[in-house]
Amino acid sequence: MSATTTARTARRRTLRLAAAALTAAAGLTLTACSGSDAAGAKPAGRTDTGVAAAESGGAGSSAGAQGSDGQAGPGAEVDAKVDTKVEAKAGAAGKQPGGGQAATGGGSGSGVQRCHTSGLKAAFATGGDATPDPDADGATTTSIVLTNKGSSTCKIGGFPGVDLKSGNGSQSWSLRRSSAKHSSITLEPGDSTDFTINLAMARKDEAHPWMPAFAVVIPPNETTALTLKWPWGPLVDQTGATHPATFVNPIG
Repeated sequence: MSATTTARTARRRTLRLAAAALTAAAGLTLTACSGSDAAGAKPAGRTDTGVAAAESGGAGSSAGAQGSDGQAGPGAEVDAKVDTKVEAKAGAAGKQPGGGQAATGGGSGSGVQRCHTSGLKAAFATGGDATPDPDADGATTTSIVLTNKGSSTCKIGGFPGVDLKSGNGSQSWSLRRSSAKHSSITLEPGDSTDFTINLAMARKDEAHPWMPAFAVVIPPNETTALTLKWPWGPLVDQTGATHPATFVNPIG
């Protein structure tokens, strides 16, 4: 091999080594740039999705409260309205008696007991139209007034029991009740109500009149009686009749 040939061979080897070195350097540069991009740019659909999931799991309303542009979304308006209503109800409950709980059984008349015999006064209504007419065609009536003489409000309603008794107590007539409907009445202290008794008054020519001496009145649901002196004349004796013309009507 000549000297010229040897020089050319050495030169080509040198060029190949230089080219290889440049290629390796370029590869290292590209690898470094690619690694920088991977660290600096977050691939869509992976890192961002993980952040959204963490926020949603940490606060249930945050996903609905914000839109994709960071502004308040439709969920925020709904949540705000719900929170406002809850706060309003809580505030209203706090103003109610009983430590924030709605008062129960409160209203006028709530928890009022029935009227007891000991708290009532009874009297026949007298004077004017209150006096039964013995000459009236058909039945006439008399009224017994019940007054709350106690210091507490009470309720009364229904049928009282009424027994008519003779002077010596040997004869007693328990009056039947009408079919009229009834309801309860609330009596403040000093208030009164009444009930009527239909009467079949005996005429002067009545063969066997029945003359009461007392009316014994038992208020509804009570066992103690109020005794009144009978102020009127005799009645037609119908003590054994199935449908007598003398009977009791409900209170009120």
